[in-house]
Amino acid sequence: MKIYDYKGRKNICGDRVREARQKKRFTQEALAAKLQIEGVTMERDSLSRIEIGTRFVTDYELKVLAKVLGVSSLWLLDDENE
Repeated sequence: MKIYDYKGRKNICGDRVREARQKKRFTQEALAAKLQIEGVTMERDSLSRIEIGTRFVTDYELKVLAKVLGVSSLWLLDDENE
């Protein structure tokens, strides 16, 4: 099975997810609970892996992450390091 990545990461939104989560003063556990309320089953460990770039993020997860964090999906995808 081929493992895909972009610049050594499996997602480009992890840094922005962490930034938005910290601005909201959510722990990873609290954010995972809010995602579960919205219908996305995710554990704290999965959020940690998203933030460090070792886990893929599906389109529906990105949409709900943006909603819960109060940001746009496009903002989560912006790669300011380019």
